[in-house]
Amino acid sequence: MPLSEHEQRLLDQLEQQLHAEDPKFANTLASDPARSLSTRHIVIGVLVMIAGIMILLGGVASHLIVVGVLGFLVMGGGVYIAISLPKFGTRRTAGPKSSGKQKSGFMNSLEERWEERRREQ
Repeated sequence: MPLSEHEQRLLDQLEQQLHAEDPKFANTLASDPARSLSTRHIVIGVLVMIAGIMILLGGVASHLIVVGVLGFLVMGGGVYIAISLPKFGTRRTAGPKSSGKQKSGFMNSLEERWEERRREQ
């Protein structure tokens, strides 16, 4: 059940007040899980980094500078993969929203509480 215009305005005002009073906390609550670090990226990045270390050690052991540099570059690529964020196209959406912008987790929890209170009445 979508919120009425009045309820939506009240929630928007609450969100604006939260951003005005404590922007750091509001940004923490509003962080989009789709833009957070991916476990898959971290695992792949660590594996690539380990492969780079092995190549680097192989280059040092065989006294081939080119192989050592290649190992270092592979290590750097692994770190980049591990800390890279998912692309915009991979965002998962829960379903159609009533407004054009996606709401934060804070707003979703407020809406859920509001709906529970309305059901109890």
